Formats: sequence, structure tokens, C-alpha cells
Amino acid sequence: MTYSSLRPACAALALALLTVVAFAAPVAAQTDQADIGEPAPDFTLEAADGETHSLSDFEGKYVVLEWLNFECPFVGKHYGSGNMQALQEKYTDEGVVWLSIVSSAPGKQGYYPPKEMIEQKKRHDGNMTAILMDPDGTVGKTYGATVTPHMYVINPDGELVYRGGIDDKPTTDEADIEGATNYVDRALTAVMNGEEVSPKQAKPYGCTIKYASK
Repeated sequence: MTYSSLRPACAALALALLTVVAFAAPVAAQTDQADIGEPAPDFTLEAADGETHSLSDFEGKYVVLEWLNFECPFVGKHYGSGNMQALQEKYTDEGVVWLSIVSSAPGKQGYYPPKEMIEQKKRHDGNMTAILMDPDGTVGKTYGATVTPHMYVINPDGELVYRGGIDDKPTTDEADIEGATNYVDRALTAVMNGEEVSPKQAKPYGCTIKYASK
């Protein structure tokens, strides 16, 4: 085969690759406006129970944002063991607002229609304040959320004081919860006692969020 005969095939391949890249790029795009020490971006989302919540509604309160996918084995580690529910109960009893956000797109892993999501909450004995639906992924991308569970802690002034993994054991094994350093627990304990949060950021781990592909 001559060089001249290869050129059309190479051109076609290059065009195909460019088409794939052009199509895929918006999927991975993250606006990520959530910076430590800065005001947490406001948002408004509808909860699975039909109520609408804005982050600004909770001004003056401590808020936890938890990116959720009940089908993710990393999430299953914390719900199957009761670890996540215990953490939710501990802090909501102290007045913390706990918002679990589902950024999975309809038809993708982790997404359930609102009524089914309520059943999932009951099945998993969830103690979160609300499960918020983010089917187009706007809020998830605004916060730079990449995995489930991806955790964020916001202080009463509306500033982000922690973002990252729930703990320092990036596995799906429930046995690893014992002895792990729970960064969310540590951050809330520190900030509620007027102490410095450390660490302020930690590498998140879990299942990639199944954002909409448009």
C-alpha cells in the first residue's frame, strides 16, 4: 500500500478520533467552584420527597454534603456496616443538616425515580436530612464531585471547611472501618469546637459519578 493510498484512511481515523474527543469532553468537564475557606456555592435542588431545598436555606447551620449512589460498593461499605447512618444520626441530632446528593443521570447506576429513592432510603435506614436529586449533574460538577461517597463540610458562615474522602481506608471492606480515621467526623468535631480542621482536604475514593453524557 502506497503513502498516497494511506492518506484517506488516516484522515478518516483522525476525524473519528476528533469526533470522539469532541463528544466526550463535555462529560468530563467540571466547573469545580468549591474552594476550601471560600463560600460554598449555593444551589437549589428538589428532594426525593418533593420538597425543594437551597443551601442558603441553612445559613447559620453546619451542613454536610454527601454524594450518594446506593449501588456503589464503596457506598455499600459504609451503609452495609451502619457506619454512614450512625454518623448521620450523631450529627443531625446535634443540629447538623445532612444533604445526600444523587448526581447519577436517569438510566445510569445510582439513579432511582424519586418514589423509588425514598424506598431506597428506607431500605438502607438512611438518617440524612434529605436526598437531593441532581439528574443533570450541575451541582455535582459545580462542587467538583467525582466519586461516591464524596464528602463536603460547610460551617455556619457558609464556608467550605472540608472536602474529600470519608476516611483514610479506600477499600470496599467493612472490616476496614474499624481503625480508620473518619475525616468527616474529625472535621465536624473540630469546627464545632472552634478548632482548626485538619486535614482540610483528602483524596476522595469510591465509584465514579455516573453523570449525564450530554
